[in-house]
Amino acid sequence: MTLAMTRSTVALPALDELCVNTLRFLAVDMVQKANSGHPGLPLGSAAMAYALWDRLLKFNPRDPLWPDRDRFVLSAGHGCALLYALLHVTGFDLPLEELERFRQWGSRTPGHPEYGRTPGVEATTGPLGQAWPTPSAWPSPRVPLQRASIGRSTRSLTTPPTS
Repeated sequence: MTLAMTRSTVALPALDELCVNTLRFLAVDMVQKANSGHPGLPLGSAAMAYALWDRLLKFNPRDPLWPDRDRFVLSAGHGCALLYALLHVTGFDLPLEELERFRQWGSRTPGHPEYGRTPGVEATTGPLGQAWPTPSAWPSPRVPLQRASIGRSTRSLTTPPTS
């Protein structure tokens, strides 16, 4: 298999697997080179993140502040190598050289993502998941995502259960 293959020459499942493994090992290489961070989150979450970014999220790497973009916040501390790998492969201004400088002083890939330092990073997450409430403060329409069947009752996933 060569790196010059395109979507038309690789079966879709094989291409998906190649993309997921690319994310995994970009992140693993970043952690290894920095001798700091955790590869577990990127290894375990790469398939989920790839599916979100490839099939669901709206974004424009040439205009990271596009108002109608979907926001992806990964508040996972040392696991943020996955976010940087995603930004790199989807075309944001984050060259491979910056991935190689992961967790180094002055790099655009700090150990905890910082809004304004790296294009595509939507929130400064800080240590220990301090940004988890951030997305809940952003304006969004209040619509049920889907119906969930829990025991005998059915409720919206966006409304709290009633006693």
